[in-house]
Amino acid sequence: MSKLTKNQKIVLEKFDQKKIYELSEACAILKDITYTKFDASVELTVNLGVDPRKANQMVRGVVTLPNGTGKVSRVLVLCTPDKEEEAKAAGADYVGLDEYIEKIKGGWTDIDVIICTPSVMGKVGPIGRILGPRGLMPNPKTGTVTMEIGNAVKEVKAGKIDFKVDKAGTVHTAIGKVSFTPEAICENAKVVISEILKQKPQTLKGSYVKSASICTTMSPGLKLDIKAFSAE
Repeated sequence: MSKLTKNQKIVLEKFDQKKIYELSEACAILKDITYTKFDASVELTVNLGVDPRKANQMVRGVVTLPNGTGKVSRVLVLCTPDKEEEAKAAGADYVGLDEYIEKIKGGWTDIDVIICTPSVMGKVGPIGRILGPRGLMPNPKTGTVTMEIGNAVKEVKAGKIDFKVDKAGTVHTAIGKVSFTPEAICENAKVVISEILKQKPQTLKGSYVKSASICTTMSPGLKLDIKAFSAE
């Protein structure tokens, strides 16, 4: 086992690794256990008792964080010329179609979200093998395949995020920055937790939320009291 650094030792003295924290209490501790020089992301992890291999136990949702993500999302809109001005006016960073599809085929993925109209999905489909593993593939369920291009861009810029359970049955998503107030972090977390609870599969037998934690990019995780989740 590698030796702890000075900063790591200081951090471990500021919280109880065995304690299960109330959400608000954990959010208040995050600043004290983060020592990065950059504005670290705050990450929520929820372990679910689902089997993602079963289609009827796939957990996926979309929420707009009330206090934003703290990150400026780079948005690419793939659309026909008649929708380009709407996309640009809403704040899209990149707008076009064929030229960006060719760029993506060449390895360019310097974006956070791709939004497109249904009419261009025939062209987007072939690059799904590139976009899918990076979480960039547009999907009607997340509102990224739509005719309402302007609204979709504005929602992403305002803090809209989507989450999806991974192969291990875990939802892992960023919910803000350590520079946020504890209250803002807590409010964002509650919105995500509430949506995860709403997505509980009707076919699930046994416990749904098994454990949860919150941390920043390079901090230890704080265990959360999952008994309180049903009341969030």
